[in-house]
Amino acid sequence: MERFFASRGMQEFSLDLAMAWVDQACGGFFDKEQAGTLKTTGVCLFRVAAMLDDFAIHGAVLRRYSRTVDKLSAEQADVLARFQAWLRDSGCAASTVRSYGTVAGEFLAFTDARGGLAGLDAWVIDAFVATLAGYQAKTVEHKLCAVRSLLRFAARESLADPVVLEAVPAAKSTRQARVPSVWDPADVRKILQAIDRGNPCGKRDYAVILLITRLGVRGVDVKRLRFADLDWPGNRLSVVQVKTGHRVQLPLLKDVGWAIIDYIRHGRPETACAKVFIKHRHPFGAFGCSSSVACRLPRYAARAGIEFPPGQARGMHSLRGALAVAMIGNGTPIPVVSAVLGHASTDTTQAYYLRFDVERLRGCALDVEDVLERARAGERGA
Repeated sequence: MERFFASRGMQEFSLDLAMAWVDQACGGFFDKEQAGTLKTTGVCLFRVAAMLDDFAIHGAVLRRYSRTVDKLSAEQADVLARFQAWLRDSGCAASTVRSYGTVAGEFLAFTDARGGLAGLDAWVIDAFVATLAGYQAKTVEHKLCAVRSLLRFAARESLADPVVLEAVPAAKSTRQARVPSVWDPADVRKILQAIDRGNPCGKRDYAVILLITRLGVRGVDVKRLRFADLDWPGNRLSVVQVKTGHRVQLPLLKDVGWAIIDYIRHGRPETACAKVFIKHRHPFGAFGCSSSVACRLPRYAARAGIEFPPGQARGMHSLRGALAVAMIGNGTPIPVVSAVLGHASTDTTQAYYLRFDVERLRGCALDVEDVLERARAGERGA
């Protein structure tokens, strides 16, 4: 990039020129992005340019990426392991232990060059908070909650001064602030029809999307699905949810079952991996934490000619919403919907999905004229 800038007589950073470098270095970055043919190296170059722009404007790289435990020092890894054990002993859900552990690893890595936990002060806390600029309010709230929990543990273990807890700002977000994205059933059908089931990856992706849209299984649970979870004689699917740690049993619907069978027989590479759905690049094995079929969903949507409103999230998780709305619209009791979706409480189901049951909401609306007439009658009576 430096040579590219020098060849154009530029000595200061410019995002426009940096993106021109990215486009040239990738042999047409933006064209490949539209075509869905980008490679990892191209994405990395784009991130480099974006991170330099962040630094030029704010003096810090704002968007951080997870730093895994194996990149932490032995002492940091030990603190992280003990912190997660403390969370488990406190009764936290498996998903909370995992997600808080990820943020704790980021925080420990961040403080490593700033005196570690023992040298924490308000300045270090503020510097870490500055790296969260650009995230959604809910994400910031989650990360700060994780940091607060880590500091409580650190204070309890005499690893950090308890006073630094007061330096962590409060950033509350309302759970109802953002309307969840829900797919239209017609768009779901278009997505499924756009998948080329004549190739192995298409067979896999078709089965995965069916599992999510027809049974409401979370994407992370689909990635972890094992052959032992499939009860073919009983036509059932039994899976322990990563988020809650609870086992749910769901009926293995005919179209879903046959899609899985088609993938196993005619699309799945030969491998000893116990997971049903695997990566189709050597070495063939289970999906990692960051790899998923979800990255292919926008490609299928584009192929199907589906256009989304700006800012509307249409990820794999939102496919579950289509099932929830359809079940509620068909009069399925909320406890049943909660059980199918694997929600720990019916409150979650009601808070997120009842707002889409337009017909029932219409029944809750008041007649304005009737309300005014009653008010006038009350005034006359007084």
